[in-house]
Amino acid sequence: MDILTGTHEIQVEVITLKGRLDALEARGLRDLFDAHLAGGRNRIVVDLQALDFVDSAGLAALVKGMKECRASGGDLRLVAPTTKDAMRVFELTRFDRVFNMAADPETALAGWS
Repeated sequence: MDILTGTHEIQVEVITLKGRLDALEARGLRDLFDAHLAGGRNRIVVDLQALDFVDSAGLAALVKGMKECRASGGDLRLVAPTTKDAMRVFELTRFDRVFNMAADPETALAGWS
């Protein structure tokens, strides 16, 4: 009998956002997602804990990133914002149920380790 062993490491990109995710900043986030996906990195965690505000353009950038990650066999997971203002847009649109949202980065990463 032959026994073979190996180690498989899964690369997960972690992006931490601070401040505001609004129309001015959404384009940069979309470009960052595009760069990661072009490099073959389709597992992304976006840490939103330090966000003060998210508008519809910011939410749209996250949705686009999630769809593209999933289309390429990966996923985009979020660490939930801790401020009420930032979390409100997810709750009002019910995207808090669409995204895989975790309370902290370690939980968001757990399913991929």
